[in-house]
Amino acid sequence: MSFRKRNVVVSTPAASQAAAPKAENVPIPGVRPSPHDSRPTTSTGTASLDNLLAGHAGLPLGTSLLIGEHGTTDFAGVLLRYYAAEGLVQGHQVHVLGLYEGWRAELPGLSTDAKSPSKSEAPAGEKMKIAWRYETMGAPRTRDVPQRQGPDGTASAPTFCHSFDLTKRLAHGDIKGQISFHPSMSSPSLTALPKDTVSPFKAFIRDLASKLANSQPATIHRVVVPGILSPTGYTGPSSRPEDVLQFLHALRALLRQHPAQLTALITLPLTLFPRSTGLTRWMEILSDGVLELVPLQSNSVHAPPPSSSKSDSKSSSEEQVQGLLKVHTLPVFDEKGGGSSEAHAAREDQSFSLSRSRGLVIKPFSLPPVLDDEPERKSAEAGKRSIEF
Repeated sequence: MSFRKRNVVVSTPAASQAAAPKAENVPIPGVRPSPHDSRPTTSTGTASLDNLLAGHAGLPLGTSLLIGEHGTTDFAGVLLRYYAAEGLVQGHQVHVLGLYEGWRAELPGLSTDAKSPSKSEAPAGEKMKIAWRYETMGAPRTRDVPQRQGPDGTASAPTFCHSFDLTKRLAHGDIKGQISFHPSMSSPSLTALPKDTVSPFKAFIRDLASKLANSQPATIHRVVVPGILSPTGYTGPSSRPEDVLQFLHALRALLRQHPAQLTALITLPLTLFPRSTGLTRWMEILSDGVLELVPLQSNSVHAPPPSSSKSDSKSSSEEQVQGLLKVHTLPVFDEKGGGSSEAHAAREDQSFSLSRSRGLVIKPFSLPPVLDDEPERKSAEAGKRSIEF
């Protein structure tokens, strides 16, 4: 009978081998989990638009967004430029359909404006000393999010949505990704085009599918389709409704096949293709999210009340309401049925204004307060009294 000491672990060949350390998941630049259901999301480049997407704080991967715009303005084009610029800065692959390489020079550059400290914030030594139990009253409750440790041991917080300046152009040194262009029309020539010319939609889908199949799983792709079916970019065979619907079907299939790599942003001129037509309705059905921009006329722009200081007057001029935004469907949310408070808040009357430093700012629409016109009324009454005999 053999005996052994207690509290001694019997070593085995399998246990003696050192366990290999598990490799941590490296975060993908420009992608973070949704606070709503933890699905991966990416930024559209416009912070106010990210906050509008049903609590996901970004555009969920594997979804598309269709933005229709009335009139001859190009507010939807601004959203596309911010979307493409954000992808290039984050190192994503951007695929543009319908435009030439000259569109790259129109992308906005990164903003370098330093945020000035708030006047209401006081240094820690100058704060009024009160009871410790009342110090946190009135302050918003925030949840501490654990930050990832960098290679040097310091906490690193990558930027999810960058700030761009419309007056600047995206510098070559800030571009980390790649952009490819697929023109929808060939260069003008005197010779007639052959009848068996491949549709630009089919060529684009074929090239996109091959790049998705050959890319790494951590590579994010962004599809940009500005002004689909616009006469300035689509003529002849490429403007047929059946080709457009087949393109959206194929794009939706790629979005479902690559739910963690691909997003798409498409704009549509609603003046030429109203929402009452069957083609537009089918395009909305094949899209995960649908937004509608209604620009206001220049004489009906609602401005906030004027202020005395120059800085306030400058900010108030940038906050002029330049149009209304209507939310028809939201990605992922309406596909699951909807019906929560996020959708109710998003479907309220929304307005937008174009700012140089913040891009397109979307916020709830409200009429400005009625200003006090007492001096004008008194002068008018004095004029009437002087006429009376």
